[in-house]
Amino acid sequence: MRIRHLGVRFAIPCVAVGLVMSGCADNGGVTPGTSTIGSTNDINPRDPNELRDGGNLRLALTSFPETFNYLHVDGGLEDVSAVAAPTMPSPFVSDAAGELTVDHNYFTDVKLTSTSPQQVTYTINPKAVWSDGSPITWEDLRSQAAAQSGRDNRYLVSSTSGFERVEKVERGVDDRQAIVTFNKPYAEWKGQFGYLYPKETTATPEAFNDRDRNGLTVSAGPFVITEIDRGQNRIILSRNPKWWGPTPKLESITFSVLDSTARLPAIQNNELDYAYMSGIENVTAARNSQNVVIRRAPEPSWSHLTFNGAPGAVLEDPKLRIAISKAIDRQGLVNAAQNGVADNPKPLNNHIFMAGQKGYQDNSAPIAYDPDEAARMLDELGWKLNGDVREKDGRKLELRDVMYQQDQWVQTAQIVQQNLAKVGVKLNIQTVPGAGLFKNVIDPGNFDIAQFSWGGSVLPLGALPQIYAYDPNNLQGNKARIGSPELNALIEETISELDPQKAIELANKCDQMIWAEGYSVPLQQASGTYAVRDNLANYGAFGLASPDYTKVGFLK
Repeated sequence: MRIRHLGVRFAIPCVAVGLVMSGCADNGGVTPGTSTIGSTNDINPRDPNELRDGGNLRLALTSFPETFNYLHVDGGLEDVSAVAAPTMPSPFVSDAAGELTVDHNYFTDVKLTSTSPQQVTYTINPKAVWSDGSPITWEDLRSQAAAQSGRDNRYLVSSTSGFERVEKVERGVDDRQAIVTFNKPYAEWKGQFGYLYPKETTATPEAFNDRDRNGLTVSAGPFVITEIDRGQNRIILSRNPKWWGPTPKLESITFSVLDSTARLPAIQNNELDYAYMSGIENVTAARNSQNVVIRRAPEPSWSHLTFNGAPGAVLEDPKLRIAISKAIDRQGLVNAAQNGVADNPKPLNNHIFMAGQKGYQDNSAPIAYDPDEAARMLDELGWKLNGDVREKDGRKLELRDVMYQQDQWVQTAQIVQQNLAKVGVKLNIQTVPGAGLFKNVIDPGNFDIAQFSWGGSVLPLGALPQIYAYDPNNLQGNKARIGSPELNALIEETISELDPQKAIELANKCDQMIWAEGYSVPLQQASGTYAVRDNLANYGAFGLASPDYTKVGFLK
């Protein structure tokens, strides 16, 4: 599941849109949709009065969370966001067009009250309380801002989210108001404090790193975690008895950890109510299942190949990464991935903006597909053919490609393997279960190429410092360990720009540098295709929108 989160981007181990399984199949009337983000979604919108009171929404996770602290480096994943969305506060919600409004369940107002210096005033809903009954106050915001500032590297944050620019957080007119003052401007301030955690979680590095390892100690949404069963790989949320907002229609939400291959059968056997479908065969099979409909809306998630450019790695040289990239047929990969699912499939040609978002432009020229040029560059770099595989200084040009253990990812890798073999590069494919992919393999840098997806945001500039800025002592989301002081400086300039149009122009200059350094090979943008129980309302393919968990439910 891909619930839009307005703060940092999260990593998704499973494929954004999977490859067609081998063989042919009639599509059973499935009409391809666009993968260009628009202003609509597909959630079966209904008035809550049409829904029955109660019911259990059954959802799937890829792996059991390593921590339930989404702010932690181990927590910035789709699975953690999925559990946090119904249980934790955020200042803003988004509509289908990506327009943001204040979530009045948590804040009566959030306003940019000064630009010199930049100040944002958060006025907390006077009814808002944590699940232990204690009020949500300005101190929760102050503590989180300090924890995420990056000033104390014992806090293992997934992103500083602009908090490195926050000079102070002060009490406003009362305990229910916080005034955040910046020491330099931050363009995407609306992405801060989403999700908000209680001050007890962020007060010390020890609490931040470990307090929520095994569950949310305290939360503040319409639902709370009531059961965590690691033996059954299950997490159950129930209505929050301290919730002050509209009573949720659902009684509970159950998350089950399911391998990707088990999701279609679970939909068919009425064991899940909602699951992402990848590949035309899975989409068709789900569509033909009893009491199941296909809902789709393009969304800002995208698949890619990320290189490991760490010092000493075989792909440390950006020229080598560019040569490898030019040997990969991105259009061919996207055709295979989205055939029958998206009309006119195209590769994503920007690391920051999604196709359809304001600011999107094609900056991909540095890695334009040209296997002859790739071979020439490899020769020039000293990687000479010796049989089928190139060598340099006695070292074979042999790369290890790691990915989630899923057929669609493997098929992507097999096509890349064939592409690279033509220019004398050997690619070894290694699959990893979802539970260990990031913590044990990608985050420690135990790969040459990593395949996964990024979940994007309606606030796209936040990806720049989180993913593409490079500090070897604080990697945040920079899985590639690639960057430069020049790019860091341009990122700094971009996210300091409060004029939206100027910020877009600067962001595209950043993107051009990211392509030029051979950071990653973007593949396809997600078309957002879901199998959904036909009586489920106000839930489905959200596109850019945020779900309202008080309105989700089953028809009477």
